[in-house]
Amino acid sequence: MRLSQLAKTPLIMGILNVTPDSFSDGGKHNTLTTAIDHALQMIEDGADMIDIGGESSRPGALPISLHEEEKRILPVIQEIRKLSQIYISIDTYKPEVMAKTIDLGVNMINDIKALQEMGSLDVIANSSVDVCLMHMQGTPEMMQINPVYDSVVSEVEQFLTSRVSACEKKGINRNRILLDPGFGFGKTQFDNILLYKNLKQFLKLNLPLLIGVSKKSMVKNIVGENKDDIIHTSAFLAALAAKNGARVLRVHNIKETKSMLNYLEII
Repeated sequence: MRLSQLAKTPLIMGILNVTPDSFSDGGKHNTLTTAIDHALQMIEDGADMIDIGGESSRPGALPISLHEEEKRILPVIQEIRKLSQIYISIDTYKPEVMAKTIDLGVNMINDIKALQEMGSLDVIANSSVDVCLMHMQGTPEMMQINPVYDSVVSEVEQFLTSRVSACEKKGINRNRILLDPGFGFGKTQFDNILLYKNLKQFLKLNLPLLIGVSKKSMVKNIVGENKDDIIHTSAFLAALAAKNGARVLRVHNIKETKSMLNYLEII
C-alpha cells in the first residue's frame, strides 16, 4: 500500500518506540511481545499507519550502533507483517537499516536527517517506498543546547525545499515525499509556537505535511506535567493541525486524537 492510496484525511500514525530511553514511552514496548501487543492495540484503535523507531531521538540521546538498531526493529517488522498489512513507517536515518526494512515490506522511511546521510538518497531512489523529510538543527545529543534562528519558519522552509530538490535530482518522485517541520528538534518553545502558527506556510510547498507534537516539551511547557493534560492537549494540537492542513498526525494516543478530530469537525 502506498501513501497516495490511503484515502482518509487526515491519517493517524501511531508511534511504536522499541527503545529503552525514548522521552515518552521508553522501555514500555522494547520486547517483541509488548511491541506487537501495542501495535495491534493501535491498529484496533484506528491507526492508519505505525511508525516504528529503534533509536531514541529525544534531546540528549546518544546514537546507537547499526547492529543494535536492527536487533530492536527487524523482528518487530517481521511479526507485524505476519499479522497485518498496516502501512508501516520506519524512523531511521541509517541507509543500511532503510535497505533491510524495505526488503521486509515497509511502506515509508521517516528520516529525522532528511536523507542527508551518505547513501540514503540512493536507497530511497532505488526503492518504491515513501519518505518523510524532517528538519532538525544539530543532532539529538546537542540540538536543544541554545538553538538559534534568524527566522525559524523561513529557514525550515528553505531546508525542506532544498531536500525535496535533492530527492528529485535522484529521481524520487514528489508523490512519494512528505514533509515534517520537526517540532522540538533543535527549536526553542518560541520557535515551536511560531512553526505551529505558520503551518500553512509549508502547504505552499505542495507536499503532504506530517506533524508530530505528541507529548513533547512543547506541550508540557504549556500545560505542565499532568499526564491527562498532556494527552488531551497533544490530541487537540494534532487535530487543530489537521484543520490547518496537516495530512499525517504522528501521535501516541490514537483514540484521544480521533475523538478530538471528531469534536473539531462537529464545531
